Amino acid sequence: MIEEGSKRGKATVEKRQLFMEMRAQNFDVIRLSTYRTACKLRFVQKRCNLHLVDVWNMIEAFRDNGLNTLDHGAEINVSRLETILSSIYYQLNKRLPTTHQINVEQSIGLLLNFMVATYDSESHGKLTVFSMKAMLSTMCGGKIVDKLRYIFSQISDSSGVMVFAKFDQFLREVLKLPTAVFEGPSFGYTEHSLRTCFPQQKIVLNTFLDVLMADPPPQCLVWLPLMHRLANVENVFHPVECSYCRSESMMGFRYRCQQCHGYQLCQSCFWRGHANGPHSNQHQMKEHSSWKSPAKKLSHAISKSLGCVPIGEPPHPVFPEQAERPQEPPHTVVLESPSRLDEEHRLIARYAARLAAEAGNSTQQCPPSDLSFNFDANKQQRQLIAELENKNREILQEIQRLRLEHEQASQPTPEKAQQNPTLLTELRLLRHRKDELERRMSALQESRRELMVQLEGLMRLLKDEEQKQASQSGGSPHSSPSHGAGCSMPMPIRSTSAGSTPTHTPQDCLAGVGGDVLEAFAQGVPRNLRNDLLVAADSITNTMSSLVKELHSVDDGADEEETNMRNGGERGTMRVHKQ
Repeated sequence: MIEEGSKRGKATVEKRQLFMEMRAQNFDVIRLSTYRTACKLRFVQKRCNLHLVDVWNMIEAFRDNGLNTLDHGAEINVSRLETILSSIYYQLNKRLPTTHQINVEQSIGLLLNFMVATYDSESHGKLTVFSMKAMLSTMCGGKIVDKLRYIFSQISDSSGVMVFAKFDQFLREVLKLPTAVFEGPSFGYTEHSLRTCFPQQKIVLNTFLDVLMADPPPQCLVWLPLMHRLANVENVFHPVECSYCRSESMMGFRYRCQQCHGYQLCQSCFWRGHANGPHSNQHQMKEHSSWKSPAKKLSHAISKSLGCVPIGEPPHPVFPEQAERPQEPPHTVVLESPSRLDEEHRLIARYAARLAAEAGNSTQQCPPSDLSFNFDANKQQRQLIAELENKNREILQEIQRLRLEHEQASQPTPEKAQQNPTLLTELRLLRHRKDELERRMSALQESRRELMVQLEGLMRLLKDEEQKQASQSGGSPHSSPSHGAGCSMPMPIRSTSAGSTPTHTPQDCLAGVGGDVLEAFAQGVPRNLRNDLLVAADSITNTMSSLVKELHSVDDGADEEETNMRNGGERGTMRVHKQ
């Protein structure tokens, strides 16, 4: 009971943490409820790292966790929901580079508490499968057209026609998101929401996309495309001065008044309702998500007049009028039935039709030579990626095989231990001696690297000193080549700390260097630097060779002991048989 109470207390704290952080952003100063709702949901999306999960990765997670086989009305408890979210975020970290890893536990806690607060207000501890699918597919990253296509596959029948009862259920679930961020009065569910979206009787995929991606979209869902536009313009720069705050540059949206000539506002001023001069908040404003220079506008107008730019393009690709099944990606482990394979073939055919439509649109915009070049480049990239993936799998298999062989070889067998414990003890001592020699070799390698770094710093200092003396005395033609040859010797490791400035003295860089190298620089005037370096390198090489020989002798001794032990066991067995 105490542990359960502590978990509830922690969940309450995490839930409050997300909403407290959202309030600290001061989104409530935004005048328009549409922008206010989109900004709040975008904050929740980024804070939970859902913007990093593509919609297709989300669909794959649904398939991997078996949600495609459950009915929409089936309930799942909070513990299973936490398992599903864990698989989503751990798979995300595998796709991200090591420098951009996310805090998985924190993301799971924030998203889990937000979903429970949104869809389990009565604290039953359960959520329906459709609620989870609607929320995650809406709040994840990716293109809005792909999200809407997946949603349509969940609310349509086998003939590819939308079921109004299922769409009404989707509206009930998705409109709980604005309510969760305290925007329910503006975008809460009403009984008139369904009729305001689709007054038609038969809705297929293309009609569904036309309505929800129109400008403007249905009033109850107007925040959804705006949230995607916010994500696309977060880093867009406009080299224009704001007419109110006089900021010389804008980030995000830019708004131009349709009545006041040259009057433009940044998104911060427009969202807060700022206005000055003859401009009024009642004037119609046009939203711009990019910046085009006057030269680009002129070239675009000329291209449009010449017919190079297609006019009246649809906001989304036109898909074939056929049954749209749930877009669940195929799984490589589960055996598929013939009906499921037929659905996958239809899905592939739909993708091919989409690519053909995109290719037809692109041919109107670019010459055929550029199109063929892009196709060839994409094909080469796909082939290269496939080859690299195959090589990576082969390397991983080889590493696993070598690791298993090493583990099997390093583990002593019971027969050897029972035959002669004394030989086994000697083998352990030999291996211990071998490890000591390897550690000595590593230490010597480290000393050698430090020596090379110090020698490199000394050569740099000596070269600077010779150039300074040559500039003072007019240069010595017979001494410069000798030292130049010595200074041009390649060093295995370079350091930015050793000898980085010419203010260091040679004595500072000689710390830790002894033997022939110290003798070479002990005099006031250095001797032949190249010969001294060769002597030092030979000394290090001889030491390394002696270590390697000793290490090989230890290995040979260990092998000989194992052979004697094995032979001794065989002779003992033969002696028993003779007796």
